[in-house]
Amino acid sequence: MMAVSARAQVLSLYRSLLKESNNFPSYNYRTYALRRVRDAFRANRNIEDPKMVERLMVEGQQTLALIQRQVSVGKLYAAQRIVVED
Repeated sequence: MMAVSARAQVLSLYRSLLKESNNFPSYNYRTYALRRVRDAFRANRNIEDPKMVERLMVEGQQTLALIQRQVSVGKLYAAQRIVVED
């Protein structure tokens, strides 16, 4: 079983990734990012090896930084909203 603090960190990273993914101005990028985050966490749900969990946490933090950069760039060049978004 995963340590309580590690579990809390994983859940915090998951919430941060979902929250930041929701900030994409483009509907297509937003839904893609949300789906990828959920799928990645579901696929790795049963990982209990501490080294593997740590590696995945680092990878998740790098992904969070990437999403934050992409959201910033996306807001600079916002496109017209599509019908699905209204």
